[in-house]
Amino acid sequence: MLRRLLVVRFPLLALALVAPASLFAQAGGAESVTRAKIVANAEAEFARVDANKDGQMSRTEIESIQRTSMEARVTTRNKALFAELDSDKNGQISPAEFAKATPAPKVDASAVLRIDSNKDGQVSLAEHRSATIDTFDKLDGNKDGSLTAAEVKAAAEVKAAVSTK
Repeated sequence: MLRRLLVVRFPLLALALVAPASLFAQAGGAESVTRAKIVANAEAEFARVDANKDGQMSRTEIESIQRTSMEARVTTRNKALFAELDSDKNGQISPAEFAKATPAPKVDASAVLRIDSNKDGQVSLAEHRSATIDTFDKLDGNKDGSLTAAEVKAAAEVKAAVSTK
């Protein structure tokens, strides 16, 4: 997030800060990079951005290089995603391949069926009502027949504390 803010708001500062980081990445984990190497990298980056070679980086040039870089990352990501989805490698994504990319959500009725008190595999209105009343009564801390936000919050905090143990 900070890097994005720097690039958008302070592109020159971002170039200065990102350049050393990219040098460390290129150096394969070296523990130090010389000033000369950082300066050379910054000058190469400046030359790359200064499209008209007038010795100045204009807003247009900075935005252009950012746009080009962003488009390249998006294109690379999209190609990789397409290749992953195109499992039969025929250059097309079929409905079946697309469906595999977004699996259907898992459904599990066991939580609801816990209130099936007679264990017949179905929840009757009476069972639903009974479970609803039991839950309400557990949440109604002061037993006044009304739920407040504080009571619901307290119950959620107790549940969260129990689930983290």
